Amino acid sequence: MLDTLTFLLAHIKLSSLLPPPAAEPSRRRDREECPHRFRRGDLLEVRRTLFTHFGIYLGDDRVAHLIPDILPVLTADSRQIQEMVTNTRLLLGVLSKRASVRADSVEDFAYGAGILLNAMDRAARRSPLSGEEVARRAERLLGPVSYSLLWNNCEHFVTYCRYGSAQSLQTDQFCEWLKSLIRDQRNVALTALLGLLSMVWFGISCSTALPTLLIPFTLWMAS
Repeated sequence: MLDTLTFLLAHIKLSSLLPPPAAEPSRRRDREECPHRFRRGDLLEVRRTLFTHFGIYLGDDRVAHLIPDILPVLTADSRQIQEMVTNTRLLLGVLSKRASVRADSVEDFAYGAGILLNAMDRAARRSPLSGEEVARRAERLLGPVSYSLLWNNCEHFVTYCRYGSAQSLQTDQFCEWLKSLIRDQRNVALTALLGLLSMVWFGISCSTALPTLLIPFTLWMAS
């Protein structure tokens, strides 16, 4: 009898810790209804670890976004290409400078991150085009494209579609950082020192002497 009561009490305590049965269907409905808060032509952005990824909402839970992808170079199988882009495919796409403008679901585009809606409008130099025009521009660009980390990335794609002019704030910030690095004359002395150390360690040859002279000289002239 005591064992039976202990079992019942433990069961009651465990049951009190479990979520109510309606909780999971409710979350599923929230995910299904989430895309309806976006309008055709909206600019969506999600924060990644090192960068921000951008896309254009096309309606019907579809987001057009430019993403590096090596697979279209290797196969014409549309079913394989349409599968979610893995990190390996993405990295090889960056290295080979190949990408695709593809339409994925909002969930696949976000990849678990929160979505910012039209946040770039506050900093853009131009007013956004009409939502329909934005979406049509994005749809016309669907398919394989060349890729450049600095000159043709996902931000260039969405700014062209939404504002009529391709630009990348992330690229601009990187270039400003690079210019400040070059202008810092302490880096000239540092690169010269590293060059001398490499000559001491590996010996004097064209492969060590030339960079030792050329890199500090280039930084000095650019600073």
